[in-house]
Amino acid sequence: MTEILPRSAVLTGGLIAATLVLSACSAGSDASTNADGESAATAITAEDFGGMDALVKAAKEEGTLNAIALPRDWANYGALIDGFEKKYGIKVKVENPNGASQDEINAVTSRKGQDRAPDVLDLGSSFAYSAAQQDLLAQYMVADFIDIPDGQKDTMSRWYNGYGGYISIGCDANRVKTCPTTFKDLLKPEYKGQVALNGNPTKSGSAFASVYAAALASGGSFDYIQPGLDFFAKLKKNGNYTPVQSTSATITKGRTPIVLDWDYLNARYTDEFKSKGLDWQVTVPEDGKFSQYYSQAINKDAPHPAAARLWQEYLYSAEGQNLWLKGYARPALMAAMEKKGTLDKAAAAKLPKVSGTPRIPTESQLGYAKDDIAQGWSKAVSR
Repeated sequence: MTEILPRSAVLTGGLIAATLVLSACSAGSDASTNADGESAATAITAEDFGGMDALVKAAKEEGTLNAIALPRDWANYGALIDGFEKKYGIKVKVENPNGASQDEINAVTSRKGQDRAPDVLDLGSSFAYSAAQQDLLAQYMVADFIDIPDGQKDTMSRWYNGYGGYISIGCDANRVKTCPTTFKDLLKPEYKGQVALNGNPTKSGSAFASVYAAALASGGSFDYIQPGLDFFAKLKKNGNYTPVQSTSATITKGRTPIVLDWDYLNARYTDEFKSKGLDWQVTVPEDGKFSQYYSQAINKDAPHPAAARLWQEYLYSAEGQNLWLKGYARPALMAAMEKKGTLDKAAAAKLPKVSGTPRIPTESQLGYAKDDIAQGWSKAVSR
């Protein structure tokens, strides 16, 4: 996700003393109730808690939101965090900003009952599905839940898509004579040692999606991801794949001149690198057109349940959705906002061009693909 190991850093940190945990949790529980003694932790809608005013009041009393794996330069999260803090006066604490989706799940399971557990999660879709299956997520429906497209939300409202994009090929045109525009191109000998991912597909949502996109480009399907693993095995065998995890630093140093990543991250690099004299070109490959979203969810045992629910409401407001859009990400409510006239049209016009209508794998397809990658990735890149 940005400078060190995007969406793939290893989570570290010890446990805090049990006495501190107990005292902190008891204080949080008082702040998380409304005037009628109802707990925010069981509220499935804001109305269940007495309405938005009551939710805002309780969230302000909690005073803190624990987030994890949210780099400020990933999908414009810096502006979202600043906007939420300014609007509500609630401090957003972001731990391990360069962490992976699996790291988030690990933090939820290992810190259950602790006041330093994550309140909210931003997960690759396959990881959101896994977390729901493990009963780690709270049910909650934001005000515009009905406008989130079918297929992009859990029927039990434990997670729903927030923003997304397409797997794209980013290329340093200063160092690469002819930038590749398809997966087929990536196999050419001229790209030896130049093709990188931004993490490990068993932990990173974007790297996982890159394998899926490669599968679609190689005769596979949402139900058959093996051709994607075979593609990377071939890429590794001919020397084109490099295990260096891409970041803006590895790109500027020339270590990863070709990067498979979400279009909104590669598009941001174009802006970032322009001032450094680097010509970063971005293409959504037609032969492996894969679109996916990152899902938002609340920890079932969130230490700040009111702030967690308010954060969700903010993300799915027009303000929050447009801030994602300004970061080149495609918000889940984009179509609904366009109809309502609340979409930032200028920001939408800057998105990388893509033809056709995106198709998104189902929960079960993601689950099977996740298992296949978990079992086959190491073998594919160690051949």
